[in-house]
Amino acid sequence: MSFRVAGRLIVGCARRALHPRCRRVHHMRMAAPLYYSAAMVRALPDDGNRHEVVHGELLVTPAPRAWHQEIVLRLVEALRAYLREETVGHLFASPADISWAPDTLVQPDVFVVPLAEARTLDWRQVRTLLLVVEVLSPSSARADRFTKRRRYQEAGVPLYWVVDGDARTVEVWTPTTEFPHIERERLHWSPAGAARPFTLELEGLFRPI
Repeated sequence: MSFRVAGRLIVGCARRALHPRCRRVHHMRMAAPLYYSAAMVRALPDDGNRHEVVHGELLVTPAPRAWHQEIVLRLVEALRAYLREETVGHLFASPADISWAPDTLVQPDVFVVPLAEARTLDWRQVRTLLLVVEVLSPSSARADRFTKRRRYQEAGVPLYWVVDGDARTVEVWTPTTEFPHIERERLHWSPAGAARPFTLELEGLFRPI
């Protein structure tokens, strides 16, 4: 193709600035998959982010804020103390590898599993979550409240807490609820087989350092 500009004959795509249609991509890159599997996520390089997948949707979360980590540590301390007395399960914290299907792999911030599954020390055998807690970060709020929350409900997780450290509240979800109960004072958990429930005052959970 040729044309004239100011009396000069322009051939082909020599003047790309004048003809955007002539621009071509010379270095092709592999397109990112639109649908991920758990195996694909496990194969991703360690880049400092948390990688999860729910129904094929890749979820990438950067390193959490210090406030997020402080809340997680406080939850772990409180739940571990309770489970030492009420031996109804074992507590883990992220990173983890919980998968119910080839297109799902999640890493809850804090979660409790039955002792029989925990004692295998094999993530492939951990499929029953008695309690799940996700602490919100700006980058994870949508996934924690919607994508992962729906997956936890589908899996029949009896109790799911979404902890908002900035608002000082906790959203309480069960498998059948369509809207969460917003807790502003204290958390309750009554696992099967326990002689007494777990309770945690939110004032203490959210106290300043």
